[in-house]
Amino acid sequence: MLRPDGIRLSKALGQNFVVDPNTVRRIARLAEVGPADHVLEIGAGLGSLTLALAETGASITAVEVDKRLARLLAHVVSPVGVTVVEGDAMTLDWSALLAGAPTWVLVANLPYNVATPLVADLLDTVPAITRMLVMVQKEAGERLAASRGSDAYGAVSVKVAYWATASVVARVPRSVFLPEPKVDSVLVSIVRHPAPAVTTVPAAELFALVRAGFGHRRKMLRRSLAGVVSPECFEAAGVRPEARPEELDVHAWGRLAACATSSGLPPS
Repeated sequence: MLRPDGIRLSKALGQNFVVDPNTVRRIARLAEVGPADHVLEIGAGLGSLTLALAETGASITAVEVDKRLARLLAHVVSPVGVTVVEGDAMTLDWSALLAGAPTWVLVANLPYNVATPLVADLLDTVPAITRMLVMVQKEAGERLAASRGSDAYGAVSVKVAYWATASVVARVPRSVFLPEPKVDSVLVSIVRHPAPAVTTVPAAELFALVRAGFGHRRKMLRRSLAGVVSPECFEAAGVRPEARPEELDVHAWGRLAACATSSGLPPS
C-alpha cells in the first residue's frame, strides 16, 4: 500500500504499524467493545487495527495525523463505515470530535513519543473517554500501571491512579510491527473511576506536590518537600517524613496535599 505512493514511514511520528492479523483481533477482543460502543482510535495508520475493531460492530472514529496515510486509511476503512479524521491528537478539539456520543472507548497503538503525555491529558480533560486499551512501549506501560513501592512507580502512576484503575493485560512482541521497533510493547487497560480517588484537594495542588516529591525521588520527603509540607502535616497525614515518594499511594499524597493547602503553604 505504501509503495505506489513512495511513502516512507516516519520515525519522528513514531510510525510502527501492527501487521499481524492475529494481534489486532486479539486487541479487539481485549477491548471488549461491540455494537453499543463508540470507539476512538488514535494513530490508525493503514487501518489494520481499525478493521479488527470494525468487525466488532462498534462505531469507529479513526484519527491519523499524517495526511499521506489519512488518504490511504480512508480508502481502506470508509467502506466499512469508519469515520476518518486527519488531525494531531495533542491539539484536537475533543469536545467537538466526541460530541456524537456521551461515552467513548479509546483503543489505540499509540506512538511511543506521545503515549504518556497523551494518556495523562485525556484523563485530565476528556471525561467522555471512560475506558482505554492502549498499546505503548513496555517501560511506559509499566509506569502507567505501576503500584506504590515498585521501581516503575512515579508521578504519572499517581496521576493514573487518581483518575482510573490501570493494569498491563498483555505483552506484544516487536516482531508484529512494521518496521520492527527496538523495544517491546504492552497493552494497558485503563478504566476511569466514577469520581477522582481524592476529593479533598484540587487536582492542580495535588499534582504540583506529587511532581515536587518525585522531582527528588532519592531524597526523603522531609527534604524534597521542605518549605512546602510542615512537620505537622506529615503527622496529620500519617506519612513518615523519612519516606520516599514511591512509598505513597494516591490517597497518602491526597492527605499530604490537603493539609499543606489548608495550612497556606505553596504546593510547589
